[in-house]
Amino acid sequence: MDEHGFLFSAFVFLAAAVVVVPIAKRSGLGSVLGYLIAGVAIGPFGLTLITNPEDILHFAEFGVVMMLFLIGLELEPRMLWRMRKPIAGLGGLQVAVTTGILCTIGLAAGLAWQTSLAVGMALALSSTAIALQTLNEKNLMGTGGGRSAFSVLLFQDIAVIPMLALLPLLAIPALAAAGGGDGHAEGALAGLPGWLRALVVLGSVVAIILAGRFLIRPVMGFIAASRIREIFTAFALFLVIGIALLMQVIGLSPALGTFLAGVVLADSEYRHQLETDIEPFKGLLLGLFFISVGMSIDFDVAAAAPVIVTALVLGLMAVKFVILTGLGRAFGLPLSQIMLFACVLAQGGEFAFVLFQFAVTEGAIPAPTAALLTVVVALSMALTPIVILLHDKVIQPRLGRRQQADDMDPIEDGGHPVIIGGYGRVGQVIARLLNAHGIGTTLLDHDPDQIDMTRRYGSKSFYGDVMRLDLLRAAGVERARMFVVAIDDEEQAVELTQLLKEHFPHLTVMARARNRPHAYALMKAGADIYRRETFLSAVDMGEAALRHLGFGAYRARRAARRFARHDIDTLIDSFDIYEDEKALMSFSRARVDDLEQVMVQDAGQFHDDHEDSGFDGGHPDGKKTD
Repeated sequence: MDEHGFLFSAFVFLAAAVVVVPIAKRSGLGSVLGYLIAGVAIGPFGLTLITNPEDILHFAEFGVVMMLFLIGLELEPRMLWRMRKPIAGLGGLQVAVTTGILCTIGLAAGLAWQTSLAVGMALALSSTAIALQTLNEKNLMGTGGGRSAFSVLLFQDIAVIPMLALLPLLAIPALAAAGGGDGHAEGALAGLPGWLRALVVLGSVVAIILAGRFLIRPVMGFIAASRIREIFTAFALFLVIGIALLMQVIGLSPALGTFLAGVVLADSEYRHQLETDIEPFKGLLLGLFFISVGMSIDFDVAAAAPVIVTALVLGLMAVKFVILTGLGRAFGLPLSQIMLFACVLAQGGEFAFVLFQFAVTEGAIPAPTAALLTVVVALSMALTPIVILLHDKVIQPRLGRRQQADDMDPIEDGGHPVIIGGYGRVGQVIARLLNAHGIGTTLLDHDPDQIDMTRRYGSKSFYGDVMRLDLLRAAGVERARMFVVAIDDEEQAVELTQLLKEHFPHLTVMARARNRPHAYALMKAGADIYRRETFLSAVDMGEAALRHLGFGAYRARRAARRFARHDIDTLIDSFDIYEDEKALMSFSRARVDDLEQVMVQDAGQFHDDHEDSGFDGGHPDGKKTD
């Protein structure tokens, strides 16, 4: 690879991603595992198209830097304060308990206490990149398990700060005298005593916080006033790269520094603009990071001691899985969410690479031990998408069928004419409207946090999996007249509609459609009534735009209703051909032309109807006539 230069390397990376990742995603393996497989394929242990993965990994870590900056931007101080219990409680216990148990195992294996503690801290961390990518990809961030995993990951990211500060104090004299490593990670701190390095680490953190508060915001205000979009984007990248370089110079993790900067800027007025500008770079670089992790797995180390490596990988994931399961139960998560929580976080994390490198340099961990554990962490990360796949295909379906009765709320007042599955923003509005007219509703949701919130506001709702027939019967579905499918997950909404029509054919099923393809799927599943959740609000906004641009109230309302009727008719008429993409595109183009003719005819009819009255539907200067 080296002799071909940057363009060839970029071509190989992009080709591997384009070929392997879509296949992996369509096969149900997920994009993360696809990136990892692509990295193994093109790396030194595959086709050897890339022979120096270490250099690529350093560049690819910038994707993690971007991701953690964006995570920090989403963490407003008020939100952090609201989440203090799960972050400090669940996250703090996970790090402390895992570090303690792994440290004990290290001592039992004959490692020095300093090495055992350093290894325990590094292996206690999970992969923020893989966990969040998986949760977002599968739309699981809103579940109890997803939010709990996010809280633990937040604490871990913050905990890296004291870990880095502590490592210089764990130096073993013999290792430190031997030089530990190559000194690369020390940067400007080379030669300083351990206690002084710890002070520099903490001082750097304080400097980032103060600079973000008093320096960066005024500069962003000055640049924003120029109204040149690309300059603001350039400053966003300059900010991230500059903080990353500063952290690298003093021997700290660049991702850690940018995470802190993101938290500092989270409550600024430029937060959303920063997110928008950096998001495209983050996605591509994060994929590059996953490919590099796959390339960096040293199969020579694994081949030299396959039994030891296998035992360490499986042992690490098993220990973390047991700890996470116990913590999930202690914090009241339902069994299905505990399994998700434990499967997502059972691996090692990318910060372990940083801590191992820093620990070797400081003389806290011998270099051969760090090399072995680096392979263990990389393999555990590579196995995580497979563990998640097993969870989705094997564990979760069985839990859905075999969940114990005490995981479901007893429903005392089942028998209302309407049952609403999914008590989020859509289900709440429907329930309030029906209740206001004296129509009783039974509300079901699988999210315990959502249930607790609605009960605090006085609404009665019940926890349970709406895909379970016993729950539906307990809710009174056999006596109900209507079931409203208002759950977020598109595939589950279609499956629930099919289940209801199959077992309760008398029931009128009204479903919330996320978009046009989802509406087709619900129609095919047998939904009696369906509504696209943003369609009517978008038409209403279009009507408001017409009025603002000079249309009178009556004319704008008439145009909006005619448009909505035409669009709904088009949706219904195209149902028979929606699976034939070519026919659907041809049909849609014809209907667009038809819509323009309808609107022209309607406008002419409108003027004919109001010609004698002198009413022209609005003023050209945009003033309303109503």
